[in-house]
Amino acid sequence: MTRFFFTVLLFFCVSTLDAATLKIGTARNDMTPSKSVPLLGQFNLRLSQGVDTPLRVNVVALESIDGEKQLDAAIFVCADLVMIPDDLVHVVREKVTAKDASIDVNKLIINATHTHTAPTLKLSSPKLPVSDQMMDYPEAIDFTAERIADAVASAWKNRKPGKIAFGLDFGVIGWSRRIVYADGSAQMYGNTNQANFRGIENMEDHDIGSIFFLDENDKVSAVAVNVACPSQVVEGRSTINADYWHPVRETLAKRFGDDLVVLGWCGASGDIAPRPMYRKEAVGRMNSLRKLDEMQEIARKIDRAVADTWEAVQETATDDVPLAHRVETLQLPMRKVTEQEYQAAKAECEKIDAAIKANPNKAPAEVDWMAGGWHGGVVQRYEAQQKDPDIHFPSPIHVVRLGETAILTNQFELFTDYGVQMKARSPAVQTFVIQLVGDGSYLPTERAIRGGSYSAIIQSTPVGPEGGQVLVDETLKTALELFPK
Repeated sequence: MTRFFFTVLLFFCVSTLDAATLKIGTARNDMTPSKSVPLLGQFNLRLSQGVDTPLRVNVVALESIDGEKQLDAAIFVCADLVMIPDDLVHVVREKVTAKDASIDVNKLIINATHTHTAPTLKLSSPKLPVSDQMMDYPEAIDFTAERIADAVASAWKNRKPGKIAFGLDFGVIGWSRRIVYADGSAQMYGNTNQANFRGIENMEDHDIGSIFFLDENDKVSAVAVNVACPSQVVEGRSTINADYWHPVRETLAKRFGDDLVVLGWCGASGDIAPRPMYRKEAVGRMNSLRKLDEMQEIARKIDRAVADTWEAVQETATDDVPLAHRVETLQLPMRKVTEQEYQAAKAECEKIDAAIKANPNKAPAEVDWMAGGWHGGVVQRYEAQQKDPDIHFPSPIHVVRLGETAILTNQFELFTDYGVQMKARSPAVQTFVIQLVGDGSYLPTERAIRGGSYSAIIQSTPVGPEGGQVLVDETLKTALELFPK
C-alpha cells in the first residue's frame, strides 16, 4: 500500500512538472578587482601585478511555474574563481536577499571555473602585507559578492518564458595528469620520457555537453558548456586571468551574439589538466601551424563542438521542460589519518613553527599557511578522529532535473572516475556533472592513493575513496527519485 501511494505521488509530481511553464532569466557582470589581490592556486603567495583578461560572473535563473504558483527554481552562477569558499557564499546570500527577498538563496548553484589567477576569498588565508593599493580578504570578498549578487538579482528580475535544447559532442580539452612508474608510484605532472614510465593512471572524459537557453524570440541567450577540465593553462602567472574560458566566451559570442551568457561548467576532473603529458612537441607544432596559443586552441575545439551540437539539436528546442531541484547535505566518511601520517605532519608543523619563532618578521605567508592548513590540518583531523572514529564531512550537493537532463554537483576536485560513474548510472538522457560548487579539495580514487603524490596524499584529501563512493551513490539515489519510471 505504501509503495502504491509513493508511485501515485511521483506520477502526480511529474505530471505537474510536465504542465509547467519554464521561465528563464540571464545576466552577467564584471568582477575584476580594481586593486591588487592575492591570487589563489599555488603554494606561494602571489599578489596580482595587473590584468590580462577580465573576470566574469555569468548567471542563468530558471523558474518553473503553474499559473502564478512557483513549482521550483534553480539559479546557476558561474564565476571565474579557483573555488567557492563558504566565506563568499555567506556574503553572496546576504546580499542577494537584501536586493530581492523573493529569491530562495538555497537554490543558488555557484560553481568555479577553477582559474588559478583569481582572488583568494577565504578569511583564514595567510596574513597580507599592508597596502592601500591592495584589497584585503574582507574587501575582496565583499567586492566579489556584490558583483555576483547584482547579476543574480538581474537574472531573476528579467526571467521570461523560454525554451531549452541540449546535446553532446566530444573534444580533447583535458589530459590525465598523473603519471605511473615501474615501482607503482604516481606523480602529478611526472616526466613520461624516462625508462621507468609505465602509463597514465586514470581515464579521460572527452564529453562536451551543452544546454542552450532560448528567449521568447527563439534566440540563444545563454549556453551551459560542460567540460571535464579545469581552466589552468596560465596557472602560474601573477596577473588576473580568466584562463581559457575568456577566449571561449569571446568565440561563442561571435557565433550567438554579443549578449550571450556562458556557464562554464567544470566536470569531474581532479586528475585532469589542459595540457598533454606526452605528445607535447606534436601538439605544440599543431598549435603553431594554426597560429593559436593553448587557450585559443581550446576555445576553437569547444566552439566547434558547441556549434555542431547546436546544428543537430536546434529543432528540438522546447518549452515543455520539467524542472525539479533538490538540495541536500551528505555526510561523507572522512579519510582516516594513519599514525605514521600524523607523526610526519606533526614533525613538519614543529619544524615550521620553530622557523617562524626564530625569524617571525621574515617568515613568508605561505609558510604560515603550510603550518596551519596543509600539515596542521592533518594533525587536527587525526586528533578529531581519536575522539570520534566515525567522523564525517558535511558536503552539500544539488541535483537538478531539467527536462531529460540531470545536473549533479559536488564541491570537490573530483577524480574523473567518479564523474563517469555518475554519467553511466544516471537515469537521465544526458547528465552534466559540475565540480567545485563549494570549497574544493581533491577526492581521489583508491588507485591514486596507492600511487601517492600531491592530490592523493592525506594533506590533499579530507575525503577518500569510501566517501567518494557514498557521494556517487547518494547523488544518483536522489536523481532516480526525480526520474521515476
